[in-house]
Amino acid sequence: MKHYDFYDGPQGRMLLVANERGLCGVYFDGQKYLAQVDPAWSRDPDHATLRRARRELEEYFGGGRKRFEIALAPDGTPFQRAVWNAISTVAFGDTISYGELARRAGSPGSARAAGAATGRNPISIIVPCHRIVGSNGSLTGYAGGLARKRALLALESLPLDPLLAGDSQPGRGLRAHPGLELVR
Repeated sequence: MKHYDFYDGPQGRMLLVANERGLCGVYFDGQKYLAQVDPAWSRDPDHATLRRARRELEEYFGGGRKRFEIALAPDGTPFQRAVWNAISTVAFGDTISYGELARRAGSPGSARAAGAATGRNPISIIVPCHRIVGSNGSLTGYAGGLARKRALLALESLPLDPLLAGDSQPGRGLRAHPGLELVR
């Protein structure tokens, strides 16, 4: 059974979805691949996972949280989960390219496929796909829109000039999200 509620944050309304294992969706209103609320889902603002997600998002947007700790349970293919797990290793204040993401996900040379999996990330912000940039540091696509990507990177005080941004310092922040150990 899935439970859902909404979070109204500085970047607009977000749909939060949880199941018995953890958070399985954080979607910006109007984002590409937005999940539709299923009539079988239960709206439950008091659901423990949804309450925690709202609290951690509030702390993030308030500048007090740099790492999320909520349990995650996204649905996806093994390759998508490998990419999302690799995304979760990109620390607050860092960016990496899609090529580096593919390498970290165990598929060097698959930058386009890693980009497609990134676009399908169902847990915006918490699995920080906004930290993935083009090989030249450019702000390429974001399912929530490039304006939101810019705003999230600015919140994290990352350079927005494509000539200044680039791959993060390799090896920094390589701890996966504790709830995203999905691929073995």
